[in-house]
Amino acid sequence: MFSITVRDHVMIAHSFRGEVFGPAQRLHGATFVVDATFRRAELDDDNIVVDIGLATQELGGVLAELNYRNLDDEPAFAGVNTSTEYLAKVIADRLADRVHAGALGEGARGLAGITVALHESHVAWASYERTL
Repeated sequence: MFSITVRDHVMIAHSFRGEVFGPAQRLHGATFVVDATFRRAELDDDNIVVDIGLATQELGGVLAELNYRNLDDEPAFAGVNTSTEYLAKVIADRLADRVHAGALGEGARGLAGITVALHESHVAWASYERTL
């Protein structure tokens, strides 16, 4: 399986509901380093997984929808604990939508999957992997 990974970051604010979250129940900020990995079994006709420039651009576009936002105020997240794991899925799904819409080029239609990892720090991160 071949893969490429592109990286960006996003800064958000949010709060959680539930005792398991302790002090994170209060409004707080988070900056995540975001890695998006695109996979395919065989390289395309140009011998690439996907155009790195387009992958970087589309990851940036997805993150721009979240950046500098209080997710508690976003209708799409009403009543949802926007955990790191959950946000990894949201970003992966939004990237998948862009792949299906052709935003990453025709060659991207041969992608097998996407994995998105959100790094909370140098010692902790969460990821979500999905097929295409």
